[in-house]
Amino acid sequence: MDVPILKQGEFLIATIQAALSDADLLQLRSGLIQQVVRFRSRAVIVDVTAMDVMDSFASRTLREIAHMIRLRGAETVIVGIQPEVAFAMVQLGLTLEGVATALDLEEGLAYLNQKFRSTS
Repeated sequence: MDVPILKQGEFLIATIQAALSDADLLQLRSGLIQQVVRFRSRAVIVDVTAMDVMDSFASRTLREIAHMIRLRGAETVIVGIQPEVAFAMVQLGLTLEGVATALDLEEGLAYLNQKFRSTS
């Protein structure tokens, strides 16, 4: 399943709309990195609101995406982690350490706008 990646000014927004297979996650990782390079994006928001399960591979892949994007000089924010998913992740010891998170897309955009306003 393709994950739509939208360009919003200097930001990219990837909205995961359904559960993704491991292959889909790898395709998302590759596609996001390519788009960051192509558009010289300053930040990426990955919206996981529709994900009702996040296994170790998914959380590791999201963390890798954030680190790869950081190496390209851009910021990543994961938004929309459902309460049940957050609870399960903590219980399983899965973390997104070093990756910014926000409650929803609106808060993710506000976080990035504030961050880049203060650095400009």
